[in-house]
Amino acid sequence: MKPLPPVRRIVTGVNAAGKSYLEEDGVSPAMLTNDGRPGYRNNNLWRTLGPDISVDTEDSILQHKGVLPPPRGTVIRVIDIPPESPDPEERRKATEAIFKQMFPDAQHHTGHSRHPGMHTTDTIDYAILLQGELVAIMDEDETTMRAGDILIQRGTSHAWANRSSEIARICFVLIDGSR
Repeated sequence: MKPLPPVRRIVTGVNAAGKSYLEEDGVSPAMLTNDGRPGYRNNNLWRTLGPDISVDTEDSILQHKGVLPPPRGTVIRVIDIPPESPDPEERRKATEAIFKQMFPDAQHHTGHSRHPGMHTTDTIDYAILLQGELVAIMDEDETTMRAGDILIQRGTSHAWANRSSEIARICFVLIDGSR
């Protein structure tokens, strides 16, 4: 399976003369992979650290850990999700590897009957499917998303399944929604 090209992160800024310019243009410095799930790639792109954010705040994405945004903050990421194995045991192992290494702060519902990736975060998530197909799985039902579809996730138990034969690319904007 051919991987997708890296996500291009373009960051703007204002120079000493007060003129806007392209401060950065390239691959995210916070691109993460996992040996337990070949083809899976998490591109953390930017985060805000709270409600009183300034447009001049320095980039802190390299300090970001886990799935959750900072308290009262946000994080934007793009994830490439390869097709999942038809073997339930392989699916379970691949999912556990991702949660253990990349997302230990998620409320992972190990052993859930619907999907091994079921988890909950206290966030509002804007999930924008950029390429391919993904199945958004809830406790009681599911829907297939296609490129251009947008799901608003509101702190509910959910999982993502790629049942196609191609890598899917999805963008997430997570907003802290602590209760």
